[in-house]
This record gives sequence, structure tokens and C-alpha cells, in this order.
Amino acid sequence: MAAPKRSRKTALKKTALPKSERRQQILSVARDVFARRGYHQTTIDDIALQAGVARGTFYLYFEDKRAIFSDLIDRFASQLTMAIVRITVDDPQRPVVEQVRENIRAIIATCLTERSMTKVLFTGAVGIDPAFDRKLFTFYDMVVQLLAESLKDGQALGIVDEGEPRVLAYLTIGALKELLYQAVTLGFSEESAEVLTQQMFSFLSGGYLRTSTSGVRPERARRARP
Repeated sequence: MAAPKRSRKTALKKTALPKSERRQQILSVARDVFARRGYHQTTIDDIALQAGVARGTFYLYFEDKRAIFSDLIDRFASQLTMAIVRITVDDPQRPVVEQVRENIRAIIATCLTERSMTKVLFTGAVGIDPAFDRKLFTFYDMVVQLLAESLKDGQALGIVDEGEPRVLAYLTIGALKELLYQAVTLGFSEESAEVLTQQMFSFLSGGYLRTSTSGVRPERARRARP
């Protein structure tokens, strides 16, 4: 005797989850669907079907497609921001060269762990609508500003060559973005983070970065901003 066909309603039925877990489940599914199909080609039905929930259930947690995409971008931006630690020169246990490597390693590791969001951020996040674009540009500008300030501090400490800090920040972010995009597109494993870190560090050291602690003069360190 043939087994009865399952209706769409039955197929969508899932074990009841707490509200916070269901929301996280839908977010995780949306992240992967956006990375695979792109923002504009993804529909709410795509996300709901992959998450195994009804369309109406989706609307219990998110107002629309833009809202869930915005939430994903905010979370990923927060992860990247938290991965970066400001460099100091007065800690003998943490040489400047190692702090620089740690920051590069943290950014690359975060992006390789969250490869779906890395791909989404670099390929499908612009052109949604003017308000969202402004939000995204504001995030990028914040990252540029933070890096530019760090580079200016580095110049005062003697560990960064002369040059316009904001221009150096643009060059650094551009190189890092392309490296990360290619890494996730080509399917580099998380284990490759160390090799990529060393390559990026060597690239910066061959440019404006001066990481020798002997090059940090005390009188310049005192003039650096806190």
C-alpha cells in the first residue's frame, strides 16, 4: 500500500521551537539563500520554504525581506567590529608586530567562518534602496575612519610611514576586501586563515607598515593620542 502524500502544510510543519530559536533559524537560512541567489533574486517564499515555515510565520519575526537582510548585515558588521582590537605599544608581552597579525587574523577568520555573509556583504548589499545604501555606506565610512585614526596614531608612534591616513585606509580595505571575496568564492577552508594572514601582513609590511619595535621612539609614543 502506497504511503499517503504529504501536503505542503505537513511538509512545512516543524517541531515547535522557542521564539528566539525560530528567529535565529530563519536568519541562518536567509543568510545562505541570500549568498546563493543574491538579494534581488531571493523572495520571502524562498526563505520560508528553506526554513520549513509558512509565509505567515516569516512575518511574525520580520517585516519584510529588507528587514531580515538588514538584521544580517548589522550582526555581521558587529562581529567584524568586535574582532578588531586597538594596537598599543606599551605592552612588552604583546609586541606590535603580533598585535597587527592578530587583528588581520581575526578579520580573516571571522570572514572565513561567516563566508555566506562575507559574500553577501561584498556582492549583494548595494542597490537595495537609497536608505539602505546610506546605512551601508555609513558602515564602510565608520570602518575607514577607525582605520584612518589607527594609522594616524601609528604615524605618531613611528610604525606607519608618512601619507594621508584616509588614503592608506582605502588602499588597505580595498586589498583586504578583494582577498576575502576571492577566498570565500574559491572555497578556501578556515584552516587557510593563517596563510592568508601572513600574506596580508607581508603585503602591508612591504608598504606603509613599520613593525620593528626598535623604530618606535619614546618621545613620539608620548605624543600619540590615547
